[in-house]
Amino acid sequence: MPHLFEPLTIKGLTLRNRIGVSPMCMYSYTDGFSNDWQLIHLAARAVGGAGLVIAEATAVDPLGRISPYDVGIWSDAHIEPLARVTHAIKENGAVAGIQIAHAGRKAGSKRPWETGEPQRPGWQGVAPSPIAFNPESLVPYELSLKEIQNLQAAFRAGAERALAAGFEWLELHAAHGYLIHSFYSPLSNQRKDEYGGSFENRIRFLLETVRAVRPVWPERLPLTVRISGTDWVEGGWNIEDSVELARHLKTEGVDLIDCSSGGSVPNAKVPVGAGYQVPISEAVRHGASIQTAAVGLITAPEQADEIIRNGRADLVLLGREMLRDPYWALHAAQALKQPAPVPPQYLRAF
Repeated sequence: MPHLFEPLTIKGLTLRNRIGVSPMCMYSYTDGFSNDWQLIHLAARAVGGAGLVIAEATAVDPLGRISPYDVGIWSDAHIEPLARVTHAIKENGAVAGIQIAHAGRKAGSKRPWETGEPQRPGWQGVAPSPIAFNPESLVPYELSLKEIQNLQAAFRAGAERALAAGFEWLELHAAHGYLIHSFYSPLSNQRKDEYGGSFENRIRFLLETVRAVRPVWPERLPLTVRISGTDWVEGGWNIEDSVELARHLKTEGVDLIDCSSGGSVPNAKVPVGAGYQVPISEAVRHGASIQTAAVGLITAPEQADEIIRNGRADLVLLGREMLRDPYWALHAAQALKQPAPVPPQYLRAF
């Protein structure tokens, strides 16, 4: 079986190991433009030995930002600043990935470290149905069929710009209660047309978005999707649904499923613990015969290695642990007695 430090090849792209930096919002940008913070933050993780570095949720529409301070890719002017980031990541040995996104009914929120009222200072979100995320949230605007098509076109344009900026790994954000997830979860979708009701109708928005993106994203590069594998709520989306969705996504040309969970409702009872989402990855990987990434409280080298060695995922994505230690991959290689991609400038410390 492969191990944590064995290369991973998908299509025409090879990661130097099975360690990735999960996309994590920094809420640190003006008018959606990437800046030195993003450059330094992401390049440091490439220097630190990760095989894949995925840039945070990047909005395909200005009204699709989680907060007014999110990074964006809704105009050609956003390409050049992002190209600086991809250049730095690739120069330091990692693959540059990006997660393109629309926050849907959760758009226009405050930054997580900001307190006080109002919780939504920005604008009204959009959604498949006019159902607010929580009692403090604005009721979202219900999308028309034409508006649905316009947003799918925005994802396609975002993918084109991501390619122009030098990204080589594309992830569609279809998790955490944001726009795409809100279509396939029955908790947030009460439409009566072809985008609501049955399982096939609720997954239609995601499948059509993949079809919109697929022609503009090169076949040689990985196309991936992050899903919420379960809503953690009775009557909501579940792991069996995710396996079936993954089968459809594989048919549409998706190469890997990034398996997260939750975010659809604020009162879900999530069994948070070490590697708590790994069983979702394992179920999707084996049930749909598709490559997966595991994410969620993966912290120890031995834990990450076990996930890969036992075929529970093809890739592990680390979030908060990478914030605590940008050089986690180098330290993990030492702990597991594997060759470490130490920059020559740092050899004296290793």
